[in-house]
Amino acid sequence: MANWGFLGAGSIAASSLAPAVHAADGPRLHAVAASDPRRARALDPARVYTRYQDLLDDPDVDVVYVALHNSAHRPWVERALRAGKHVLCEKPLGLTAAEVGAMTATARATGRLLVEAAWNRWHPRTRDLESMITRGAVGTVHTVTARFDGLAPAAGNYRLDPALGGGALYDVGYYAVAAALAAFGWRSPRVVRAEQDHWHPGSADSATRFLLDFPGRGTAEVGCSLVGGMSETFTTTGTDGSITLTPPAFCAGSAPSTLTTSGTPAAAGHHRHYPPQDPYRLMVESMDAAAHGDSGAHLVPLAQSLLIATTLDSVRSRLARRTA
Repeated sequence: MANWGFLGAGSIAASSLAPAVHAADGPRLHAVAASDPRRARALDPARVYTRYQDLLDDPDVDVVYVALHNSAHRPWVERALRAGKHVLCEKPLGLTAAEVGAMTATARATGRLLVEAAWNRWHPRTRDLESMITRGAVGTVHTVTARFDGLAPAAGNYRLDPALGGGALYDVGYYAVAAALAAFGWRSPRVVRAEQDHWHPGSADSATRFLLDFPGRGTAEVGCSLVGGMSETFTTTGTDGSITLTPPAFCAGSAPSTLTTSGTPAAAGHHRHYPPQDPYRLMVESMDAAAHGDSGAHLVPLAQSLLIATTLDSVRSRLARRTA
């Protein structure tokens, strides 16, 4: 049984990760560090700290979950690794590929686990999608459409602030980019075009749209926004058929979900149905098992986290050239 410590007690930690740790087989929520001790106590840990470093200095903490705003990920991930802790960090792991690379190097140097908390990657439907594409269930993939539209942040939320790593691209766009890269076998794309909107001058992006080209293979049309109602869609098409994730395409969990294949006679109209799941719990249990030395535990590879960050870098670079 590993003792978990949380840096931060925000909405995701409170609504998803703390319940997952409490429900999981094995881990124990040992400590939470937050500037507001009431929020920390609400997660029901054994210990509460008001300083993050105090939690890292706690010798009884084995795994640290970093639930801070995006721009705080790298410094606290590296401090936790150097303190001898395994680390599960909220997505996006870093704001740039350089940050992800530096954190990866620190994990290797310290011999500790570092995993990006892309929780939907532990959902059985997401894992089946990646497995089916790898096995060639739709032939050679040539087209992907992926879009995630989310609710607008409340006033004062860090998602509005570019200095804190806010914006639609980092938040909901991350899911769509990861799905597109997975569909093309984690190959490196180039950004053909990109457009972006903002809530107001100086704010983070409220919406971003771009086209990824995978040389010699095909293209992915990707979009994301944080301006209105929730909508998540994903379809990948190959030479022998297509796969569609019924909405919500990325954040299925508490509701039943379906994966539909079509195209070839063998695949046409085939539906895989999934009962309600808790991917957060699956993620926590996998991380906990890996922390205990289980080499077979499913983890999101850091190489994939790096490719996602590299792709987001390329999107921002393309946008910068467009507005220069």
